[in-house]
Amino acid sequence: MSIQIKQISKQFGDFQALKPLDLTINEGELVGLLGPSGSGKTTLLRIIAGLETADQGQILFSGKDVTNLHVRDRKVGFVFQHYALFRHMTVAENIAFGLDVLPKKQRPTKAAIKQQVAELLDKVQLSHLASRYPAQLSGGQKQRIALARALAMQPRVLLLDEPFGALDAKVRKELRRWLRNLHDELGFTSVFVTHDQEEALEVSDRVVVMSQGQIEQEATPQDLYQQPASRFVYDFLGGVNVFEGQASSLKSNRLEQGKAWVAFPDGHKAEAGQLYLRSHELSLSNQPSATAHLPLKIKAVSLIGAEVRVELEPLGWQSQDLWEVVISHSHYNTWQPQRGDTCFAQPHSGQLFASNTENQPLAINWIRGIPLVKTA
Repeated sequence: MSIQIKQISKQFGDFQALKPLDLTINEGELVGLLGPSGSGKTTLLRIIAGLETADQGQILFSGKDVTNLHVRDRKVGFVFQHYALFRHMTVAENIAFGLDVLPKKQRPTKAAIKQQVAELLDKVQLSHLASRYPAQLSGGQKQRIALARALAMQPRVLLLDEPFGALDAKVRKELRRWLRNLHDELGFTSVFVTHDQEEALEVSDRVVVMSQGQIEQEATPQDLYQQPASRFVYDFLGGVNVFEGQASSLKSNRLEQGKAWVAFPDGHKAEAGQLYLRSHELSLSNQPSATAHLPLKIKAVSLIGAEVRVELEPLGWQSQDLWEVVISHSHYNTWQPQRGDTCFAQPHSGQLFASNTENQPLAINWIRGIPLVKTA
């Protein structure tokens, strides 16, 4: 079932939670609503479910106006962050609850309910826990049961509000993969809320980035990461370093600030603005290159899993935040960077947000430099 949102807005007192916005979610699509706290993503989800009433606008399910339809009549499944399982009921009873309380004319037989619960337990791979109580389950198991309970009502749309927010990192990753596989298998339309950009990029068919009650950008995960439409989107996706400079008065392709400068490749004219460079789109060297002079002082070196993160402070120029560059373990072992060392950053690719424009960044690409090897 498709979902069409037309000019939906919502205000709580003096706070504008949602400014009039439009969004279309296609049938069978899994869409992630991504944004910081207070961006309006949960309010939008609750309006789709019928748990909140919009001040204006329309919600259409497959072309049918459901704006004023009661939540129980929308056939929407809702999964909360904190499970909301009944502690005094077994796992099987929790899943069957929605079916058990249906009006008599709509309620399946006890045998049919039992069979449906067994099928759902098998689907979420927890058949062996049917007789246990929520207190005897792990966080990941509880969330699977909450999802099975929502699916028991055979919803036309599945809505999830920070479904993995209360779980540790390893379990979150496992459940993300499991949810994606389950969605592909069953083919239902899903919308989930998250503030975790990795989660949104990994699970979603399409990501909708929200800020201050409005949509900043909607795109596939690949397009969103490679072509962020605004400074906010670039910043929110994380892992970014910003070099702010002015166009050189001597060389038309050079962006300068203090003792630092970056020369753009042929065909690119420098404009005053902010050059955004992700931490993995930079390399480090003992000497500046012909295309960049970005001196930095090493503040910290952290070995985290498969990568090494180097935290750096600008020398002879300024940045609002410390820079971070990710290098491989092989580079680290060859170089052995130490706190207090001076080095130079070489950009591989980035995007320039000119000062006189809010959006439409200019993509810049450089030829990769030689990996850092410490000289004698």
